[in-house]
Amino acid sequence: MIGKLTGTLLEKNPPEVLLDCHGVGYEVNVPMSTFYNLPAVGEKVSLLTQFIVREDAQLLYGFATAPERQAFRELIKISGVGPRTALSILSGMGVADLAQAITLQEAGRLVKVPGIGKKTAERLMLELKGKLGADMGAAHGPAASDAQADILQALLALGYNDKEAAAALKALPPEVGVSDGIKLALKALAR
Repeated sequence: MIGKLTGTLLEKNPPEVLLDCHGVGYEVNVPMSTFYNLPAVGEKVSLLTQFIVREDAQLLYGFATAPERQAFRELIKISGVGPRTALSILSGMGVADLAQAITLQEAGRLVKVPGIGKKTAERLMLELKGKLGADMGAAHGPAASDAQADILQALLALGYNDKEAAAALKALPPEVGVSDGIKLALKALAR
């Protein structure tokens, strides 16, 4: 129903923002990834939105990018995952990280998100496989995906967080082996 809002940012109170669109103020809940990229109060902003009607409320959720909104839509289709939980997942990890976790079937990365237990994480892995992680898995192929998974696990075991490890993985050449990949990733992280 309401697919996009463009207007002036009036207030920022995480996770909610107030957006003035030609005299009408819209309260929009946004994931932290979108929140951190918002301009200053008083600036113009555009958000893609998802309008959700419940028995007791009508809520708007806003996203900076189309992939974020698509991931949100896929998440809320899953039984037991409501808009608040989906927002929490997208706040705890980016869309690319979520897609990578789905592709590599790493439920442990989802369990780190507040409000996500082991059973919910496993259900997300099962139901989102082929929906969020499909394009990423096809890009790397099975062999590269295995090497990337091993490199990622090594970096996490060495104490790097998900974001640092994912950033280091993106900088690697696509066909790198595990040992060379770990060495290159550590060099990139040392800078």
